[in-house]
Parts: sequence; structure tokens; C-alpha cells
Amino acid sequence: MERRLPPIKLDSYRPLREVVSEALREAISTGILKPGERLMEIQMAEELGVSRTPVREAIRRLELEGFLVMVPRRGTYVSDLSIKDINEVFEIRTALDVLAAGLAAERITEEELEQMERLLVEIGEYIDSGEADRIVDADSQFHDVLYRASRNDRLVGIINNLREQFTRFRSISMAYPGRIKNTLEEHRRLVEAIAQRNPDLAQQYAREHMENAEQTLLNDLNERRQKR
Repeated sequence: MERRLPPIKLDSYRPLREVVSEALREAISTGILKPGERLMEIQMAEELGVSRTPVREAIRRLELEGFLVMVPRRGTYVSDLSIKDINEVFEIRTALDVLAAGLAAERITEEELEQMERLLVEIGEYIDSGEADRIVDADSQFHDVLYRASRNDRLVGIINNLREQFTRFRSISMAYPGRIKNTLEEHRRLVEAIAQRNPDLAQQYAREHMENAEQTLLNDLNERRQKR
């Protein structure tokens, strides 16, 4: 049996069901467990090195969060993305990122601007070396700096509450052919606008970036459906 899920570290102070939930949520967000894939309790428990009870509890929790779906007499599946899912998430994400970009252009510090520029260099290096996991992680850090630079704690809090859904969509989008390099160029334009302290231009580039990411997901969804 091919092992895909890393063993759980049992030295955590948190309840085991929470640790397992986090591991499965991350596996879905990063694309290890793919949309439409059927999950087997026994197999996951063996890979994670835990009993079936915390796995079962984690499955119930992730079902409530929308990551999994239970089909009577058929089993548990990773939730497939729908056009409605993508549209709803990106309506929210676009509004938040456009707001954050405009505020960042007015409030960002020189240190934060340097962080964003340094992360762009890192992403470019990871693209050249083909390190997909590091690309996604660096991209997430890039957006974290952008949100922090908005100086709006409530905005950051709202974004953090939706982080898991954003991460899942980001991983799928980044895996689409050609999307990573396009994302890097879009980020560069955004940073240039912020460095120029131009809120209107920063918002325009943030909106274009979100529109392109959404279209990539819709393309991916359409292609997967055609293969079925």
C-alpha cells in the first residue's frame, strides 16, 4: 500500500481527533487527497498510526466543514468542487484581497515591502527547482504580509477564518500548467503598485489576480469533468 499521509506525532497536547482533523484538512488543501476521491477509514488510520476512532471523529468534523461528503451505502468522499463553490469563495476572496491591497499601498512599511520582494525571489527560485510545496508555502506567506500590511486586524481575522478554503483553492490553482509563472508576474505588478503607494492600481492588480485564479480553477474543473 502506498503511504501518502505522514504518521501523526503522538506527543501533541491537543486531542487526537483535532490533530487528525488538521492532518486530513491539510492533505485535502494541498491536493494529496483529491476531489472525488473515496476515503477508507482503515487505510487512513494505518497511515496516520492511530486507531479508527479519531479518524471517524475527524471525518464527521470535516464533513461539517464541507471538506468531505458522506454518501449513503457508498462511503466518504473528498468534496468535489462546483462552479457555485468557486464563485462564492472568490466573491469573498476578491473583495478581501482588493481591500487589503488598497490599504497596504497606503500603510505598508519598508520592511514589509522588502519581505514581499524577497518572497517573490524565493518563489522564482522554487519554480526553477520545481519545489511545488515550497511555492505554495511562499505564496501563502506573501499574502500574509499583504494582509498584515493593511493594518486592519478585523480584515486579517476574517481572512484567517477562511484560510483552509483559500489554501485548498490555491493548491489546485498552482498545480495548473502555466499558472505558477503567471501568478509570479501578477504578484510582481501588485508589489510595484504598492511600492508606488498607488491604492487604485494595487486594487486593480489584486482584482485581476483573483479573476485569473478563479478562471484557472474553472478550467481545471471543466477538464476534470471531461475526463470522467
